[in-house]
Amino acid sequence: MAFPVRVCAVCSEEFELKPDKPGFANRCPACSETETADPVTKRGGDADERKTLKEANEARRQAMRDLLYRKDS
Repeated sequence: MAFPVRVCAVCSEEFELKPDKPGFANRCPACSETETADPVTKRGGDADERKTLKEANEARRQAMRDLLYRKDS
């Protein structure tokens, strides 16, 4: 049984779309590898940075809440 032939959206090369192929269905295996090779790293930061960000977000939420729900007298 022949697999369907597709054209890669990135490099315009033809490739066979095989079942359980990693990556995207419109990209050849070579172009799919480069996409998945870049790991997404999440920067956690140290405890002081996280505390500072938490306090800033809390103050931001409080300011928005005050602006949205204040009563005009």
